Amino acid sequence: MDAGATICRLLEIEARFGRCRGARNADRTLDLDLIDHAGVVMKSPRLTLPHPRAHERSFVMGPLSEIAPDWRHPGLGLTASELAASASVARDARPAR
Repeated sequence: MDAGATICRLLEIEARFGRCRGARNADRTLDLDLIDHAGVVMKSPRLTLPHPRAHERSFVMGPLSEIAPDWRHPGLGLTASELAASASVARDARPAR
């Protein structure tokens, strides 16, 4: 499945769970983000890969570093572990070690 088809499927799942897209950063019932798709780097009106802010977010990089510590950010070249150590957004959401 290509990245476009994957994001369409994720949006369908969100809708099935009652997600209504409106204002950016509004409350939501479910939020599924595509962080990476086989190292593809792209920017379109519908999808940017890798996810443009995932590397800044502790609640993304912390769990990713636990399951795939050697995953490399396609644009930055840093591993999930390295990014988790430097992520600054929602640091309080980082899993306890």
